[in-house]
Amino acid sequence: MGTITTADGTEIFYKDWGSGRPVVLSHGWPLTADVWDPQLFFLASHGYRVVAHDRRGHGRSSQPWTGHDMDTYADDLAQLMDTLNLNNATLVGHSTGGGEVTRYLGRHGTARVAQAVLLSAIPPLMLQTEANPEGLPISAFDDIREGIRKDRSQYYQDLTAPFYGANRPGSEVSEGTRDAFWLMAMSVALKASYDCVKAFSETDFTDDLTRIDVPVFIAHGDDDQIVPIQAAAPKTAELVKDPTLKIYPGAPHGLYGTRHDTFNNDLLDFLKSA
Repeated sequence: MGTITTADGTEIFYKDWGSGRPVVLSHGWPLTADVWDPQLFFLASHGYRVVAHDRRGHGRSSQPWTGHDMDTYADDLAQLMDTLNLNNATLVGHSTGGGEVTRYLGRHGTARVAQAVLLSAIPPLMLQTEANPEGLPISAFDDIREGIRKDRSQYYQDLTAPFYGANRPGSEVSEGTRDAFWLMAMSVALKASYDCVKAFSETDFTDDLTRIDVPVFIAHGDDDQIVPIQAAAPKTAELVKDPTLKIYPGAPHGLYGTRHDTFNNDLLDFLKSA
């Protein structure tokens, strides 16, 4: 584990476990690299070098007032890749992290990258527009901003229910998993959390997706209440050049329990195909 310092002086914390071909994982909002621990442990145990960072303003990274936008997130990821000299890597992004990975590929290219994985990811565009009627209205994102501004602790606790599908009959998500979400979320700077809502909801990744020239594994649950699938995975699969689309029946936005095992095995199979 260590830190890098970006061009604007922001310290980015990262974990670096195992050895072998690198897999770099970008987390969702409002979380930290710790949410990837099941994947990090699994992949490092199977002969891969795994790297996961806390996005600026999140967790153990420093908390600048500015830079909470997709271009800067992608540039931070590029500086991490360059500093650690990671090559032939697979980039994995969940939710907002999927946007970060997509913008990195569109902005910095694939010279260091062999594959990409987008899990429950926000591309192409979450916001409802005339050209994207399947998206969510701006009022949904205004409600998120108001929730975290007024009482972020309670908002994050409440968010765990749709995030993990705890509001669905038969849900098996544990209270510990939901508590861990809250703990990670509370480590995120309020300004970073607030500004990131605009970044993940209003950024259009259409052009970025068309530039990706490596294989992309696109995985999404069809009961995702955070990034509804109809505006996300199928559209992404139509835009990238070499997609593999897998839809998980009944799966929520966040992975837990046996769903970790299913995704881990699918991820490992995809990694072996490189």
